[in-house]
Amino acid sequence: MSELSFKDFESDQEVRWCPGCGDYSILKAVQRTLAAQGADPANTVFVSGIGCSSRLPYYVETYGFHTIHGRAPAIATGVKLARPDADVWVITGDGDGLSIGGNHLMHALRRNVDLNILLFNNEIYGLTKGQSSPTSRIGTTSPSTPHGSFDSPVHPGQLALGAGAGFIARGVDIDQKGLPGILAAANDYEGAAFVEILQNCIVYNKDVFDDVVNKKQAAETQIHVTHGEPLIYGKAKDKGLRLNPQTLTLESVQIGEDGVSEADLLVHDETNPTIAQLLLGMSAPLPTAMGVIHRVARPAFDQSFWQNKPTERRAKVLD
Repeated sequence: MSELSFKDFESDQEVRWCPGCGDYSILKAVQRTLAAQGADPANTVFVSGIGCSSRLPYYVETYGFHTIHGRAPAIATGVKLARPDADVWVITGDGDGLSIGGNHLMHALRRNVDLNILLFNNEIYGLTKGQSSPTSRIGTTSPSTPHGSFDSPVHPGQLALGAGAGFIARGVDIDQKGLPGILAAANDYEGAAFVEILQNCIVYNKDVFDDVVNKKQAAETQIHVTHGEPLIYGKAKDKGLRLNPQTLTLESVQIGEDGVSEADLLVHDETNPTIAQLLLGMSAPLPTAMGVIHRVARPAFDQSFWQNKPTERRAKVLD
């Protein structure tokens, strides 16, 4: 079989998002990931709900289901149980996945259904003209919150961890160097893999993540975590995160100052949920954690489901 390229996963449908939307970049990262992993289009399924992000299945040359608001995880669970051999991806947004779909998302994560769940987080409802969403920050002005939102926002990664997700990662829409690797790791995980993608809605919430993703300062505002390696960041790799034993919180330290060395830094352990909680809870002036933040092996729901079903029924369904 010849080597695949992202073009092999481009459908014949016109891509219709607003010019400059971060979804274009995410689509490209998805297509590049499928090509790099040698995905079989006939054995790959994308399931989405409602929202700008949910157009994506039209644009990938695989099977796809554009379903109803918030129900993508439930329908994807049915697909995975009917075809346990298929690679099933769920495409959702912060509104679709965390508001009306929050219940379905939570149960897919706690059951550990073998799905790759990509949540495009732009902190706004884009398709329905810019209302505040469950992830919108306090003070967000929108048609539904003209005087500023006073709702406490949902933090997607922390919600996933609380629901028992075995794989949690975070990436940025425009990061064509790092995002495909994160998506590949999610696809390799046997169970529910949850990936939050910071996505720019250029029309209704432009540059909401600029304080994190701006290329000129990204080295200081992001920390890319790797299992087994100390938590180091900064343009000169001269900063790190240390656990404060008194407050049990993370603090930023300057390596080489006040006797601080690399040995004083916290080492990332993606199997430790406490470290995941600390990393997912960070906010400025601490950097935003990127990469695979939590990964622990546990039985996938669909595998357990079939192990407890008669062999004859399994053979009939897979026929």
